[in-house]
Amino acid sequence: MLTCFIRYQIDPTKRAQFEQYARNWGQAIPRNGADLIGYYAPHEGSSTLAYGVYNIPSLAEYEAYRARLSADPLGRENYEFAQSQKFILREDRTFLKLASTPHGSKS
Repeated sequence: MLTCFIRYQIDPTKRAQFEQYARNWGQAIPRNGADLIGYYAPHEGSSTLAYGVYNIPSLAEYEAYRARLSADPLGRENYEFAQSQKFILREDRTFLKLASTPHGSKS
């Protein structure tokens, strides 16, 4: 299992648009095969950093998921919304593998 962390730099004056974008992905991402952990908007500290986090079984599954997401009506609409509103200034995607399992105390 891989976890995709998306780090966004957003326009702080367009936070409401980012939050709408996040809610839309909250519908489209699970429907198209990824395990959405969540989207996170700025609250305290930086007013420009936001995150999206989801799990996907493999990079091959990621490619198939991205194809489904780009064909999904809400997915296409959300891409277009971000392009037209220009609230995302930068987007970086990193795939990480959980290294701390098993969790718990050592016997």
